[in-house]
Amino acid sequence: MNTGGARDGGALVGAPVVEGDWEYQPVRLPPDVTRISATVQLGIRAEFGGWELARTLLYADGTRKVWLRRKLSRSSLVAGLAT
Repeated sequence: MNTGGARDGGALVGAPVVEGDWEYQPVRLPPDVTRISATVQLGIRAEFGGWELARTLLYADGTRKVWLRRKLSRSSLVAGLAT
């Protein structure tokens, strides 16, 4: 099921959601993505996107669902008000 997300290295990346002072982004990793590959993908998002790991779920079929979060910056809050 595609919920409008984009594929990135086998991962299905959902649209960011803002809750309070935090921005959350769901990422679904299919079962064929190894732990090492998942670690690298999430590490790149952390390093270059400012994301940190908020929550993970491992399903019985091997699929992982990960929620990343980052603190909203003042500039992104102002940009959101301008639209």
